[in-house]
Order: sequence, then C-alpha cells, then structure tokens
Amino acid sequence: MQENDLRLSDGRTLHVYDTGNGDLPVFWNHGTPNLGAPPAPLLAESERLGIRWISFDRPGYGGSSPAPGRTMASVAYDAAAVADELGIDRFAVAGYSGGGSYALGCAATLGERVTAAVTLAAIAPYGVQGLDWFDGMVPSGVASLRAALGGRDVKAAHEASGVEYDPEFTKDDFALFDGEWGWLGSVASHGLDAGPYGLIDDDISYVTPWGCDPVTIQAPILLLHGERDRIIPASHGAWLAAHCPTAELRLAPEASHFTIFDEVGVLLPWLAGHR
Repeated sequence: MQENDLRLSDGRTLHVYDTGNGDLPVFWNHGTPNLGAPPAPLLAESERLGIRWISFDRPGYGGSSPAPGRTMASVAYDAAAVADELGIDRFAVAGYSGGGSYALGCAATLGERVTAAVTLAAIAPYGVQGLDWFDGMVPSGVASLRAALGGRDVKAAHEASGVEYDPEFTKDDFALFDGEWGWLGSVASHGLDAGPYGLIDDDISYVTPWGCDPVTIQAPILLLHGERDRIIPASHGAWLAAHCPTAELRLAPEASHFTIFDEVGVLLPWLAGHR
C-alpha cells in the first residue's frame, strides 16, 4: 500500500492510499468515523481480479485537512483531483455506510468518469419525500444526527459534551469483529486521532443538501443493505433503489450494519464485471 499526501489547489492536503496495481481503478469511500484505507480483507482477491484500490482520508480525518461545509459533491471533486494526479480518467466507486453516500455523490457529480458504484448500507439524502429518515435508527444515532441539524457549533458541542455513541452491537457483530473484518475496528480506532471535525462534518453533510442528485446517476449501481441495520435502516437503501434508475438493491435479511460485510463476496465480481 502506497500512502502519499496530495496538496490541492486550495492549499488543503489529502492523505491518499493506493494499492498501485490493476487495470480497474476503484475509489473506496470510508465510513464514519474511520480512516480512509481501503478494505484489507479484499486486497488479495482484488489483486487477482486486477482491481486497484485508491482512497483518501476525507477532510478532517487522518492526514487530510478539514473542509468546513463540505458536501458529497465537493468531496467528489477531491476524488477527481486525486484521479487527475494519478493519471486516471475513469474509475468505479465503492463505499461503506456514509461512505456509500459519498460514493453515490461521486457518481452523480462526475458523470461519465464513474463507471460503476457499489454501496454497503448507504444513507439516502435527508428530507426526501417518501422516507421517514430517522425511523428505525438507534437512539444514539438519532441524537447525533439531530445535533448535526443545528449546524457545526451545535454538533461540536454535542460531541464535546461527553455523550457516548452506542451502536447497540449484537453477538453476531462481535463475532464478525473477531474475524478478518476486525479490520473495521482498525480503521475506526484511529478515526478521531486528528480531532472531531471529520465526524462533525460527515454528520452535517448527511443532513444537508448533497450538492448533487443521486437520481441522475447513469452508471450501474449495486446497493447492499442489511434488513437488521439499525444504524442506517434498510429503508434508506429501498428509497435509493426506487429513485435511482440504474440501481439494483440486494437486501440481506439477517445482516446488521456491520455483518453486511458477510455479503461482500458479490462486490468484487460485480465490479470486475463492469469494467
């Protein structure tokens, strides 16, 4: 894995990850609050399939400068800057949790540059018709995202108050973390090392306009979502599938927000099939 810092035209820095090999570049979009390294358990099979993973810490995380007010669209332009620096014209995108929404934002913003998009437990845009956005979320998630509706100062105060986020892990979640997908813990454990603003700006971006419209995406989309997800309920995936013409939704009846990673066996072949 190569890691480098890219200086952007506005003076910000992005910390970039690149596996370096493969004829199918795929940009990974990480969850909240995580670092941006692409999913280690997929790398060996990715190499066999010729998939090259590229990613970066979203602004405010890890080695990337904060960008107050960032949106799905603005981060898509960051991805385009990374692709330009690496000499990559077209690429696929993938993402987990809120990162799945950033992947969709990338596809909506960059148009034909994005060849395909895969999400695991993506968040639908806030305030859309036909979706009770908070319904089914764990109480900690509702409180955190309602604080984000108050803006950056209110959200920052919420995070500084000592409140603890409780994802309400199940025994199946803990079993997942004991296996190869313990990788999730490795990227989450250092997600706030650079301070709280990656998390704060992520949550604000989920409850404010994206700056783009996922309904306009022309590239094929695969949406993976667990029916037992209480972090981002499956109703979000259903809304996206119903409104994005190119989307296919695959629901996993027994999967949570975390054990959805048990379903990733379809991810790499699907991406490889959309070169």
